[in-house]
Amino acid sequence: MKLHSHELNAFCINALSQAELPAEDAQAAADVLVTTDMWGIFTHGTKNLRGYIRRIRSGGIRKDARPKIVGEGPAWAIVDADSAIGPVGSCFAMREAIRRARSAGLAYVGVRNSCHFGAAGYYAAMAAREGMIGLAMANDTPTMTVPGARGAVLGNNPIAFAVPTGEAHPILLDIALSSVAGGKVFAAATRGDVIPNNWLVDSEGLPTTDPRLFPHSGALTPMAGHKGYGLALLVETLSAILTGASIASQVLSWSFADASLPTGHGAAFIAVDINAIMPAVTFKQRVRQTIQEIRAAPNAKGADRIYLPGEMEWNRYERALAEGLELPDDVVAELRTLANELSLDWKWSKPH
Repeated sequence: MKLHSHELNAFCINALSQAELPAEDAQAAADVLVTTDMWGIFTHGTKNLRGYIRRIRSGGIRKDARPKIVGEGPAWAIVDADSAIGPVGSCFAMREAIRRARSAGLAYVGVRNSCHFGAAGYYAAMAAREGMIGLAMANDTPTMTVPGARGAVLGNNPIAFAVPTGEAHPILLDIALSSVAGGKVFAAATRGDVIPNNWLVDSEGLPTTDPRLFPHSGALTPMAGHKGYGLALLVETLSAILTGASIASQVLSWSFADASLPTGHGAAFIAVDINAIMPAVTFKQRVRQTIQEIRAAPNAKGADRIYLPGEMEWNRYERALAEGLELPDDVVAELRTLANELSLDWKWSKPH
């Protein structure tokens, strides 16, 4: 199904308003979800709206939450998100990191008492739009093993960075730290497919090709083995250990755990003010020089070009703006179900 982004945004706001989320918070959450869909990252976009609303209505996400700073210094702050919907506490924190970076040169803002925050890249890009380098990350309930372990040990902790280029869109990388996204494992199980033996380990910590084991008795493998493990531990340190958030197994699953309970997620946001270190014009010239060198590299056989991190996503974003957004069937089905549940008068509420 194809529609314009403003239609999808309006639907999200309407649905969140039905759950009594304040207008400003509904708009913030809708923008995160719709932007993510426009990038083509459908696992983290509006497909999650129904789950968010279920948790709001059950009390695990507080509709009246007000994130607040509970500790601070010139170049850092700790935010208690008050069990707000993830995008609200996260946008609050990244805006605070940007504000402090303007005076301190760079700033770290950690968040505790949060929830699933969607695509980390959205928040990194917030800093890039202000001419800064941005980093965003969060911890999650354990679904990923580590070398030598049996079962899940750490969350598939996402991390993103954005670098302004002087062009319309920044360089943008947004990744989780497993070998493959959990959504691909679920999809393979639905189709009845076997999977490569480096995606999952079974309950004994041994490689398996059976996707049906995930997540109850199987665990995702970290990307590049010990390297993905190490990065996941870094994210855990900055977003949970340092912030006072729930750590590893203490974090509840936002989609599977009792929806009346706060999940305890942590997050971290870093902004680097380029102008504090070198003139922005000089930085952008050096970024363009680097981009030109990357693009000038010989193409591999069968490849027609080299893409920068995030370039494919920004191309999809621009196409969605110009031509409308094409949503996958599973996302449409989830939103149609939500429309029916909320008695919303909208075109997805009835099958075509």
